[in-house]
Amino acid sequence: MSKILLIGGSGFIGQQLAAKLTKAGHEVTLPTRHRENKRADLLLLPYLNLISADINDDAALTRLIAGQDVVINLVGILQGNEASFKKAHVTLTERIIAACTAQDVNRYLHMSALGADIHGPSMYQRSKGEAEARVKASRLDWTIYRPSVVFGKEDQFLNLFASLLKIAPFVPLAGADTRFQPVWVQDVAQAFAIGVEDKSLIGKTLSLVGPTIYTLKELVAYTAQTIGVCRPIISLPNSLARVQASLMSLLPSPPLSHDNLDSLQVDNIDAAGFAPELGWQPTALEAIAPAYLAAGKQSRYNQLRSLASRN
Repeated sequence: MSKILLIGGSGFIGQQLAAKLTKAGHEVTLPTRHRENKRADLLLLPYLNLISADINDDAALTRLIAGQDVVINLVGILQGNEASFKKAHVTLTERIIAACTAQDVNRYLHMSALGADIHGPSMYQRSKGEAEARVKASRLDWTIYRPSVVFGKEDQFLNLFASLLKIAPFVPLAGADTRFQPVWVQDVAQAFAIGVEDKSLIGKTLSLVGPTIYTLKELVAYTAQTIGVCRPIISLPNSLARVQASLMSLLPSPPLSHDNLDSLQVDNIDAAGFAPELGWQPTALEAIAPAYLAAGKQSRYNQLRSLASRN
């Protein structure tokens, strides 16, 4: 069994991966800046050392990496300015590589993104592409993972659409014709878990995509059908989408930014499919999404009933 440092492990994908790694008997260290705010199910995982640490502090990062067998970097942000994208994706990757090299920790698994490209249309894609270049130029035993949009019980993808569909009389949709290949969070987590042990994956860049390609409009329509609502979906031209993004930028946690719109200029697919080196076929969205979307629908219904009963 291995000693693993899981950076960026307290999020949607990281929690699933931490569970898989600890179940396999690996000793996982997961740094976080706010340990006391983490979910109880994460705190209770066996073999998980959840510690308070600032990964942006070089001394703390060096201490975390020392003595590990594998380092996994899942850190990523979807919104921000050029400086914040560079800090999260490029600079942190450079610092991890330097610390791994200094501490003789060779195995490194890196979360990138489908569409990562130093010449891509968005800051997100360009920063992810720059990070990949740093990894490939290193002397580490690296594997790079490039997932399309990830779905699962606690995603901020289909669940976001479901929430919007519940309250909006119609859905104005930017990038309606952009194509995606959604991949299940458990397939992503399993791909990383296999990479911990499988040396044949060293030096590989792996696409993590689902079996089916959908336009964004098709995904919204599927979500509406699954939760039992009927809403008009209006495809927005780029000019109106920019206005929408500007208005949403006034919200505390905007669901859409101008950089997101830039990312939507290119399809998020890989026609070659799920990385064959991993040895299994990815799970279809239709096999997973109905159960958790229906559960979310029932949860929202129960909340409304509870509120009504108090009045």
